[in-house]
Amino acid sequence: MSLNDPIADMLTRIRNACASKHRRVDMPLSKIKIEIARILKENHFIQDYRTVELEDGHDALRVILKYAHGGQSVIREAKRISTPGLRKYVGVQEIPRVRNGLGMAILSTSKGLMSGRTARATNTGGELLALIW
Repeated sequence: MSLNDPIADMLTRIRNACASKHRRVDMPLSKIKIEIARILKENHFIQDYRTVELEDGHDALRVILKYAHGGQSVIREAKRISTPGLRKYVGVQEIPRVRNGLGMAILSTSKGLMSGRTARATNTGGELLALIW
C-alpha cells in the first residue's frame, strides 16, 4: 500500500493506540520513523521502541506506549504541521514552545531530526514536522 504521508500515518497510529489503551503499536519501518521514535523516547513520551520482523516477512517498528498513573496516556495529542502539500519551515526564533514547555516540537534540520529544545540550543531552524503534548 502506498502512503502519501508516512509521518502522519505514524502519528495517527500512535494517537489511535493511545485512545484504545493499547500497550504497543506496530507500523511499517522507515529511517525517519525510527528517528521520531528515538526523539519521543528521549523526551519520555514513549516507553521504548524496536524493530521486529512480522509473520509476512516485512520489518516493522514496534512502539511501546507509556501511561501515567490511572491509565492516562502520556501522549495527549500528536499533530502533524508540515505536510507534503504544504511545507512549514521555521527559523530558530520561530520554533514554538508547546504547552509552555510540557510538550515538544519535532524538527527536521540540516543536522538531522531533533526536538525543538535541542534545535534552539544548537541555534538551528528547519522544517516543523509535528507537535506532541
